[in-house]
Amino acid sequence: MKMKAFNTIAVAAMLVASTQVSASIMGYTTIGNSGVSTANDGAVIIPSGFTSVNWISTSGGVSGNNGGYGGTNGSTVTSDVFSVSAAGSALTFSFDFITSDGTTSFPDYAYANLYSSSNSLIATLFTATTNPSGSAVPGTGVGLPAISATINPSNVVITSGAGSTTWSPLGGSSGACYGGFGAGCGNTGWVDASYAIASAGDYYLKFGVANAGDTALDTGLAFVGAQVGGTPIGNTNGGGTVPEPASLALLGIGLAGLGAARRRKATT
Repeated sequence: MKMKAFNTIAVAAMLVASTQVSASIMGYTTIGNSGVSTANDGAVIIPSGFTSVNWISTSGGVSGNNGGYGGTNGSTVTSDVFSVSAAGSALTFSFDFITSDGTTSFPDYAYANLYSSSNSLIATLFTATTNPSGSAVPGTGVGLPAISATINPSNVVITSGAGSTTWSPLGGSSGACYGGFGAGCGNTGWVDASYAIASAGDYYLKFGVANAGDTALDTGLAFVGAQVGGTPIGNTNGGGTVPEPASLALLGIGLAGLGAARRRKATT
């Protein structure tokens, strides 16, 4: 088994426990370690328009829970089944990948998969891996498949440096880095993902993170805003429901009618 040593900068690991709620994420089933952060927490900043972020971490992960990609341990969250009424409906969410493992020999990874309600894999939406010198998203190595979602930015690298792994869900790995900062430890920042679901039907969504070759120096994933056609999947993170185009049209008609009524009143 590969042995790792914490970078001395690990002394700077500041666990901001007051921002972390280690509880089930509404609308998702957890295997391993997940929760909700209600305030900015180290390197992970709550995006504009939201009041919290969901997270999963390999710290406290379960042995063998690796998404089928061969890792040692990990954590997953699986959404309740949701219905898609129209072909081509857009599944969207945003994510931030955070890792304290800077090695390429055993790159930790994260992923999101879409399944039918009968457990058939429909699409791997994104992958992310530790990568000191190139793309972290889409991920490379450890047998990860090609991704099907459109991501923005289209090619994402790790932002490294002191403080870039400070995040309380990483537990004892918060603020640490294997291989020294600048060598693959850090976070990607927020990445947007979008995928057009080809057929109407019932589906579920799974997010996962895993240690690839050992259980040292942990990795995590934050995500927000998962929805299909404006309807949230599980926790809305305070973002609310985005009105469907028809709803927006009705709102516009209502406002126009209100304006006309006010004008008539003003002329009488």
